Amino acid sequence: MMVLERSGDDMWTGLMAVLFLLSIYSYFLYPLLLFALRGIKRKEIAKADIEPRVSLIITAYNEEAKIAGKLRNSREVEYPAANLEIIVASDASTDGTDGIVKATPGVKLVRADMRKGKEYAQKLAVQQATGEILIFTDTGTMLDKNAIRLLARNFADASVGAVSSTDRIVNDNEEVIGEGLYVKYEMLLRRLEHQVNSLVGLSGSFFAARSEVCRDWADDLQSDFNTVLNSIKKGYRAVADDEVIGYYRNIRKGQSEFQRKVRTMVRGITVFFRTLDLLNPFRYGLFAWQLFSHKLMRWLVPVFLLLLLAVSALAACFGEMPGRIFLSLQAAAYASVIAAGIWPSLQRIPPVKVAYFFIEANLAAAVAWMKYLRGERIRMWEPSKR
Repeated sequence: MMVLERSGDDMWTGLMAVLFLLSIYSYFLYPLLLFALRGIKRKEIAKADIEPRVSLIITAYNEEAKIAGKLRNSREVEYPAANLEIIVASDASTDGTDGIVKATPGVKLVRADMRKGKEYAQKLAVQQATGEILIFTDTGTMLDKNAIRLLARNFADASVGAVSSTDRIVNDNEEVIGEGLYVKYEMLLRRLEHQVNSLVGLSGSFFAARSEVCRDWADDLQSDFNTVLNSIKKGYRAVADDEVIGYYRNIRKGQSEFQRKVRTMVRGITVFFRTLDLLNPFRYGLFAWQLFSHKLMRWLVPVFLLLLLAVSALAACFGEMPGRIFLSLQAAAYASVIAAGIWPSLQRIPPVKVAYFFIEANLAAAVAWMKYLRGERIRMWEPSKR
């Protein structure tokens, strides 16, 4: 009888342990594996001071309040004027955005006849761009004067197909403020990924790619994610550069960061299922594992968490001690997150802050799956109010 009880405990414990490891794999174990691989095979970037012709593509929709400042910032970059082309891709703006662009010397306006989404506007600009390197940025992102020159250095490395900037948050006085937990985590993950092989995603507000990578531009797929996949298909890799910085403000209060995450994930899942061939390790090697780990396993965490909760509750109902322990720990974690939502000051406590970030991100992933499985696809975009 004791043997049977011990066997039952082991079965429940093993099942819950597997589900727990699956739940934390993408967020914690995957970065640890990257860190270990970095010690075995570290890929450096062969940078050099080069000045290729670049096209700076600024996507805009009804940005009359910010477009003049963005154009001023873009024209002040320290890069040879003969090698710099500035294009504003207007997604059929209905305010004064296009008029401001037309009145700005040295800037080309590419306008969609009707609103079809960010990527469609970008595609129109890509078709008219003359640069060897295409740089994509939003109106709310400001660049350092040397940002383009620093970015271009990465393309001296023949293996580099795309480059991501580093995100920095500023306040209303343009002063850099502390990064949030999510931003810090993502910047660390980007560094680890490109040091081992390639990034899996780019900063959507400021990134660049070779014109060759952008030839097959999809006007219905998330451009920052899809540009990485296009780079990999063409034999390149994507990298991050800590010195190339994009400055942007936090989303204003009242704007839903949660809904932004949901939209981003729906768009990402759409790209993923259109490019499943990249999961073939025999063709794409290490990147196939990275794509599986960073994207699919992260999006599946809500499923693993629900299964873990169900199995723990079932084990507890059968009187199994491991089930009671797992169930109690989950109840405590969820209770702390609910309390932090009611009393935000609790989010300053490090364990609560981590739990809050983790649960919020996975709740957004669960909502994204429901939208995707219902057939919802997101092409239109409303620039976040910052």
